[in-house]
Amino acid sequence: MTIDLLPSGAVRYHEGAAVRRGLSPRPYLTATAPGGAPATEVSPDDHLHHLGLSLALPDVSGASFWGGSTYRRGEGSVMLDNHGIQQVTGRDSAPGRVDERLVWRARDGSALLHEERTISAQADAGQVMVSWTTRLTPAAGGVTFGSPQTNGRPGAFYGGLFWRTALRTARVRTADGDGVDAAHGSTSPWIALDGEDASFVAATSTGMPWFVRSEGYVGFLPAVAVEERRVLAPGETLLLDLVVAIADDPFADPADVAGRLLSGIRDAV
Repeated sequence: MTIDLLPSGAVRYHEGAAVRRGLSPRPYLTATAPGGAPATEVSPDDHLHHLGLSLALPDVSGASFWGGSTYRRGEGSVMLDNHGIQQVTGRDSAPGRVDERLVWRARDGSALLHEERTISAQADAGQVMVSWTTRLTPAAGGVTFGSPQTNGRPGAFYGGLFWRTALRTARVRTADGDGVDAAHGSTSPWIALDGEDASFVAATSTGMPWFVRSEGYVGFLPAVAVEERRVLAPGETLLLDLVVAIADDPFADPADVAGRLLSGIRDAV
């Protein structure tokens, strides 16, 4: 099942039911830049489990909702039979918007998380804009979130609302400075990535550090678990959000674009 969030088909939301179990089946979004260049990549040869824009977490109390191998302290990356699945239990849709309820199930079928997500898209003034807001609550008892870094692999603190672009390299800018070294781990309210065929400004209201790659493949996310495991106790809610503007050419004032994107998040909450 696919939902066009824009009449042009520039932003599409996919239920993901056909995703293989070893890739952690989950819904995902695909997008194109205003000029038609792809702005996302799905199941590329280098990382089959990268699915455009998706909510992907590598370690939820030991279950993988990222796909592929799992990093274990003292063992490295190993393929485990621990891949969970995100199942849609309810959906409301309107032009340019989808609201869903989901349950996250571990490999044995037990429910770990309940999720409410809202995804919206619009096109305006030579830009395509995408917004994703999620609220996660434990299904029974508490859960913990980890990453390869919290499990012993320095720098690999991925896990969250992950956008895999179709770029092979990009120039990276942030409020804290330019370059991937400045961006990776930064809590800048925004990052900008300038590519040959598409450019991005991404922002989050959560204050989570950015995970950024700009060589080999280009992708980014606000990271859920960085220095230590994140604990979500019974009854607590974890808020995640990401808003992204896409254009054909680099943004002249990414801070201004990010401010407008973040205003949209605040108005929606």
